[in-house]
Amino acid sequence: MLKIFKSFGGYIEIPQAEKGCWINVVQPSPAEIQQLQEEFDVPEDLIRDILDVDERPRYEIDDDWSLIILRIPVESPHNGVPYNTLPLGIVTINGVTITLCSTPNEVLPFEQSALYRGQNQLIHDEVNFIIKLFLRSGTTYLRYLKQINQQTARIEDELERSIQNKELNKLLKMEKCLVYFITSLKANEIVLAKLRNSLKRNLNEVNEDLLEDAIIENKQALEMSQIYSDIQAGMMDAFASVISNNLNVVMKQLASISIILMIPTLIASLYGMNVPNAFENSKWAFPIIIAISVFMSGLGVFIFRKKDLF
Repeated sequence: MLKIFKSFGGYIEIPQAEKGCWINVVQPSPAEIQQLQEEFDVPEDLIRDILDVDERPRYEIDDDWSLIILRIPVESPHNGVPYNTLPLGIVTINGVTITLCSTPNEVLPFEQSALYRGQNQLIHDEVNFIIKLFLRSGTTYLRYLKQINQQTARIEDELERSIQNKELNKLLKMEKCLVYFITSLKANEIVLAKLRNSLKRNLNEVNEDLLEDAIIENKQALEMSQIYSDIQAGMMDAFASVISNNLNVVMKQLASISIILMIPTLIASLYGMNVPNAFENSKWAFPIIIAISVFMSGLGVFIFRKKDLF
């Protein structure tokens, strides 16, 4: 999917690229990748790096192009974990700015990709556009972190009523999401620092304030991810111990029940043997044996309850 906009405002779509335009590419087809290479002279290795889901964020400048890769959060309900991170590339080449991502995302939604409020604004400030991408990425991280925290609270409630492992598996997936977030946010922080150092002489007051906001937003998301990760790690250990303790309690109760049931079985086995005993000719033998069995079983239950084993 490829759209060409007249400016970074993202409202005026044009059929052909022109100088100063913005091209937003999401989940490109082979034909669109070929178009990027042939029509816009984007190097093949840059496209391959951006579309690589494991690519690290970085900032590179060449004679003919500049590249910024940041990792953005995406929802991935069918990928084993509810949230993941993917690279989003920003390539400036031949007076054209291209954003490229392998998956639809909320940072630059393909249907409504504008980063600016208002209608039909012609915005040609590339630096402002890049900084706002980082700012929106940090905001998206924070929103997903709140959702992760809410899901974790629901899983915690389920764990309090269950001794199964599926809730722990859900917590493990939440922990994996946080690990992905922490790794990506740390790398984005390095890219933001490089961007600030390289542009500090050319930043106007608005962009300088915006860059500080983006750095603060990214740092806040990173700190929240680390806090949630520490909390979940401790919670998983605690609930693992609770589940193990619940299992021990159940096994103890089952063992106590087995011992209680063994008492009447033993008595009945002794008096059921084909050997002489004191009651073989008594008409009261059966009720007496039943009474003895009930009494001994009741005594066993009383002793076990006194020792808190039943």
